[in-house]
Amino acid sequence: MRILITGITGLFGSYLAREFCAIGEIHGLKRPSSSTKILEDIEEQITWHEGDINDYQSLQRAFKGMDLIIHAAGLVSFSKKDKNQLLKVNYEGTTNVVNVMLALGIKRLVHISSVAALGRTPDQQTVNENHKWVDSPWNTPYAISKYLGELEVWRGVQEGLEALVVNPAVLLARESETRSSAEIYRYVAEGNRFYPKGDINFIDIRDAASITYQLYRDNQWEERFILSKGSLSFQAFFTTMAETMDRQPPKIAVNNFMITLATTWGQIKQLFGLKPLLNKQTAMVAQLPITFDNQKVNKLTGYQYRSLKETFQWAVNKK
Repeated sequence: MRILITGITGLFGSYLAREFCAIGEIHGLKRPSSSTKILEDIEEQITWHEGDINDYQSLQRAFKGMDLIIHAAGLVSFSKKDKNQLLKVNYEGTTNVVNVMLALGIKRLVHISSVAALGRTPDQQTVNENHKWVDSPWNTPYAISKYLGELEVWRGVQEGLEALVVNPAVLLARESETRSSAEIYRYVAEGNRFYPKGDINFIDIRDAASITYQLYRDNQWEERFILSKGSLSFQAFFTTMAETMDRQPPKIAVNNFMITLATTWGQIKQLFGLKPLLNKQTAMVAQLPITFDNQKVNKLTGYQYRSLKETFQWAVNKK
């Protein structure tokens, strides 16, 4: 069996490669400039194809002869200035993946989406797989691009594809593997004082990859699944992290006035420690209580998640 993974040199793609290599020959799509360091333990087992999801012809060459495509490539940004690039990669790139698969007669697609693609509104505190997208100022450009990408996948299903869609929450990985995770851990390690009032939905990246593999083995085609261990208040999340690190947790809740002030003066980093990930819109979203319901996948798989403490110990090399 031949399996091609887009985004294999990215964080989640690399974990999926390790899971799926048990059942087939792994092929990876990479740009010439992409580093494969994150895959150094299995790099020699991967057949490489140079290309880009926004280069239709390169996809045609790479996809030829494949039995399964895992589409994990994507752009994550919460900056409004990246709106056009987000649409190009997450929407147009996914359109290309679907169209090339249809043209080549490749039937099976595992699409890595995001809980962001489900959308959110201030009055919706629980969201499941049946949630209907509603235009809302709480939907970031990233969320919109992932939502539109998913629509292309379901359009492909109507035209003959078999697709499995997973919507991961925040993926918790090793501190050394990704800048976004490193910033979260560093924020607490440095003893910062502030936390958002809302909730964070999260999952250990190892659990997310294992569940995706299990769903594939269970032939869950034409289905979508939220991948999340659960939701916690940011206060409880940071407190558990701080206990793992032997640090003091943030103790001051951020109010909306503080966010407005921080945005005005360009000081969101001082409040949240995540300058690359936050602007006023995303900071306000972090104030919302929300749970992305994982009951569907739990009932189907009975998966036993790692504890948050275990994840943090692994992530910051405490275990």
